[in-house]
This record gives sequence, C-alpha cells and structure tokens, in this order.
Amino acid sequence: MRVKLVPALEDNYMYLLVDESTNQAAAIDPVEPDKLLKAVKEEEVNLTSVLTTHHHWDHAGGNDALVRRVDTKLLVYGGDDRIGALTNKVQHGDKFQVGNLNVECLFTPCHTSGHICYHVTDQSGEPGVVFTGDTLFIAGCGKFFEGSPEQMHNALVGILSKLPPETKVFCGHEYTLSNLAFAHHVEPNNQDISNKMDWAQGLRRRDMPTVPSTIGEELLYNPFMRVNVGSVQEHAKQCDPVAVMAHLRSEKDRFKAPRL
Repeated sequence: MRVKLVPALEDNYMYLLVDESTNQAAAIDPVEPDKLLKAVKEEEVNLTSVLTTHHHWDHAGGNDALVRRVDTKLLVYGGDDRIGALTNKVQHGDKFQVGNLNVECLFTPCHTSGHICYHVTDQSGEPGVVFTGDTLFIAGCGKFFEGSPEQMHNALVGILSKLPPETKVFCGHEYTLSNLAFAHHVEPNNQDISNKMDWAQGLRRRDMPTVPSTIGEELLYNPFMRVNVGSVQEHAKQCDPVAVMAHLRSEKDRFKAPRL
C-alpha cells in the first residue's frame, strides 16, 4: 500500500491510495481533478475508484469533473446522496476492495450526517491507514454542523480510537498548528502537546505537511479524543465525556490561536 498526499485549495488534502500489487488506485476527496490526475500520471497507476468522505464542496466538488475526465467507469463511494457522481452508497461496516487492499467503511456522522471514514489494510497484517475527512484532524475534530456531541463522541471514542494505535491518520485539512494551540490551552502541562507543536512548527516553516499522525498519537494530545482524561475534564469542569465534548467544541469554535 502506498498513499500519495496531494495538496488542494488553501489547506485541503486529497490522497491517492495505491495498491502496489495490482497498480490500482483510488482517489480520496479529489476536489481538484487536474492535480489528482497529474498524480495518477506521475505514479503510473490505474485509477478505478473515488472514496468520498462527505458532501461538502471542498471534498466532493470535483467528483463530477473527475468522472468525466476518465475514460473508464469510476466507482464513486460515499455515505450521502448529496455526493456528486455517487455510484456506491455505503454504510457502517460495508467492505470493498481497491485492488487487493481491503477498505472498511466507518460511519461517523456529526460534521455532516453522512460522513464516512475509510479504514484501509493490505495483506501484510499491518494496522493500515484511515482517511478521516473532517471528522478527525491532527489534534482536533470537525465542527458539529449536522450532528451532536454524542455523535462526535461515538465517532472519535467509540469508533476511531478502537483502531490499532499504529493506524496512520490521513485527514482532510492542514489545521494542525491551530489545533495544537487549542490543545495546549486545554492541557498546558501536557508535554506530548508541546513536543508535537515543536515538530509541527518545524515542518510548516518549510511548507511541509504534518500529515499523517497515528491513532495512538492522537490519544496523547488530541483533547477531543481525551474527553475521558482527568486533566481535560478538569479544564471543562465536566466529568461526563459527552458534556466535555460539547464544552470543548463550543470553546474551540470561539478560540483564537495566538500568533506564532
């Protein structure tokens, strides 16, 4: 398995998922088809499918144009009828393949009501990768546009945190520095947050992506995945994890990250 990161728009990430054993590939959230197809040509792979995390234009807005540009019929997966060019509507637990790669759909509604994350593994038995769209970011999570704190708690704590800790997380945006600034505000004494901030600042100064992280790393510094941790609950002045989730999201929506 190989994942090629393709930057798009101002801070979006598209991805090209490649099965090296068959040379088949899937595009994840290809909002800029020209850039994605350039990556397909550079990697010399056969594009067979599109994995769409959610219907927002900056993720699904390129689907129709991409399908028109490709001579072969693309399978377009997603969990929402609002997704352009959709051919295969999926739900939680659905499985399919890209070449010999195994893809499992994880239904994570909240940012949108039809949001899907895609957990991908190969034949090696390794933990694999997960494409999280706008549900899970590095050190953060998406806004609750169409859902509730209960839903995001289930998505992050009930579903994604249960993946193997070594699972690589490929998210939809480069929001890491602002997310870590908020995480530090929540847990100022968390050394893992400080270390990640130093690391991320070094990369961003060179205009390099901070993606991917891992599920295990997120559990160390992402406050939205740490709603069961005492220091996060103390900050929120709440002990119920769902109430902590609600508090954090409301606070993050108003939070102004300091200039670095």
